[in-house]
Amino acid sequence: MKPARKTVWLFDLDNTLHDAGAHIFGALNRSMSAYVQRELRLDAAQADTLRRGYWLRYGATLIGLVRHHGVRAEHFLHDTHRLPGLENQVSGHRHDHAVLRRLPGRKLVLTNAPREYALRVLGALGIAQAFDDVLCIEDMVMFGHWRPKPDARMLRRLVARLGVPASRCVLVEDTLVHQKAARRVGMRTVWMQRYARRSDATGPVVARWSMRPAYVDMVVRGLKPLERWSVANAADSDPVGAPT
Repeated sequence: MKPARKTVWLFDLDNTLHDAGAHIFGALNRSMSAYVQRELRLDAAQADTLRRGYWLRYGATLIGLVRHHGVRAEHFLHDTHRLPGLENQVSGHRHDHAVLRRLPGRKLVLTNAPREYALRVLGALGIAQAFDDVLCIEDMVMFGHWRPKPDARMLRRLVARLGVPASRCVLVEDTLVHQKAARRVGMRTVWMQRYARRSDATGPVVARWSMRPAYVDMVVRGLKPLERWSVANAADSDPVGAPT
């Protein structure tokens, strides 16, 4: 890795910077299923199956609805992410937030969530000022097509916009398929497992006990190791192993 001052840290939001699985994912799933049920005139079971199927296939329910049903993306995002009382349900880890403020390099949020939701979460956590920019799903439209994570085309365009080699970018993320795409374009990857759960009822499954895939440079259960990693990797080197 290049010197820490030149590192670009790309942080996922949900289940990386805060515990979205505790309350918010459940509320979002219900909101999205209700939207699909209402707009496509399906029953509850059909709507939930369709929502989950598009999420697994495309990485975002939105993509399937736009591509196959002509749903207007802006309407879907606004309607499903209103989430009254969201700020009271956001919970993070103060030690991680302290690391964010100290961590050298440029720091950005990279999330498939809409901007208004992301800013509400960051505001509730009190860490909005720790980031140089917030890149949301609205920023992931290419030639009229939505390209959220794990779309490698979007990641390549992001690297070009940042004006740095992909090897200077580090994606900190809880979702492995997103990290696999990041490695494909040359980024470094950190697998965040603090908010891992055994069940997928409220979000993606992240098995704490699983082996580290070859495309993951580091496995962490908090952000503190990132400080040590940035110091230890003052020059390009082979990826480090997962801490125990």
